[in-house]
Amino acid sequence: MSERILEFVSDIEFVANINSEKDCLMNQGTHQDDAKTDEGNPNGLWFNIDIPKGHGLKEGDRIRIIIEKAE
Repeated sequence: MSERILEFVSDIEFVANINSEKDCLMNQGTHQDDAKTDEGNPNGLWFNIDIPKGHGLKEGDRIRIIIEKAE
């Protein structure tokens, strides 16, 4: 069983080409469902996640980020 720490929905702001095997999904603004103000919002959550190529995601797609502590 795992313990859920955090879950939020956000737009992908940028997809970076890291190398031939992976890309990086990023949003360094505050465009999440729970933090809709400017980047000065102390509750804003950013993400920068490397994932294997072939994901089919693009800028503007909405994704859900879930952080769980594995046991």
